[in-house]
Amino acid sequence: MIEQKKIKAGQYVFDCRESGDPNGEPVILLHGFPESNIMWTKLMHDLTAEGYRCVAPNLRGYSEGARPKGKRNYHIELLAEDVAHIADAVGMPHFHLIGHDWGAAVGWKVVFDFSDRIKSWSGLSVPHLQSFYKAVAIDPDQRARSKYIRQFQIPFIPEMKMKAKNYAALRKLWTDQSPEEIEDYLRILKQKGALTATLNYYRGNYKQTKLAVTENILGDITAPTLFIWGEKDFAIGRNAVEGAAQFMKGPYRFVPINAGHWIVDDSYEQIKPEIIKHLKQYSQ
Repeated sequence: MIEQKKIKAGQYVFDCRESGDPNGEPVILLHGFPESNIMWTKLMHDLTAEGYRCVAPNLRGYSEGARPKGKRNYHIELLAEDVAHIADAVGMPHFHLIGHDWGAAVGWKVVFDFSDRIKSWSGLSVPHLQSFYKAVAIDPDQRARSKYIRQFQIPFIPEMKMKAKNYAALRKLWTDQSPEEIEDYLRILKQKGALTATLNYYRGNYKQTKLAVTENILGDITAPTLFIWGEKDFAIGRNAVEGAAQFMKGPYRFVPINAGHWIVDDSYEQIKPEIIKHLKQYSQ
């Protein structure tokens, strides 16, 4: 059974979904944009059946009690700290971490900054940030795929376009999501300040694309890592993905699948056994 709870973590209150035996192996799941923690319910049910304890927060900007104004408040360092605070609040000194899309981007930072706390890391779709952001800056293919990120830097206009015709632009993205999921996503994004807050993930971290060309924005990863990527992903190209391997200094398994970007929804039966296998290998 999945319960919905409000969890005070650091200076904010996060809306979380929880399931499983409190004494089970701990797993934290991080959603992406433009989604919410409801995207993890199927995996949470399956992991609970395997004996895991799951916590899936609505991240900063998505939780009403964690929605500061200003793009500076959405820098990836702060987003990673939120995850550590949530882990502390729910009594998880060490945990497995799973993330998709922006949840994967934040996850890479968590795994690097809090490496001593990570049992295993499963990243979905978005690769190591050094490789990804460098590709956004210099790889023609990735630059074309990431054109929307540059467009998101414009104030106000992206919000207006997304809200138009009852969020038609976003609804076009959600082709494999259930009506229940879409209802939850829109419930959140329609809240005051929420859409701007979620776009601030892009605005607050855009400088990383230039820095990654000449500076080390994220170091080597030593945690046991599973990375799953859809070969038909419209947003993430092969160069960004394959360039990530050089930063993997611990156990690393790369699993490309015949899928698009929303692999949790459109390819669940492919990713589920890979994730469970990875978790079990590094569970105590």
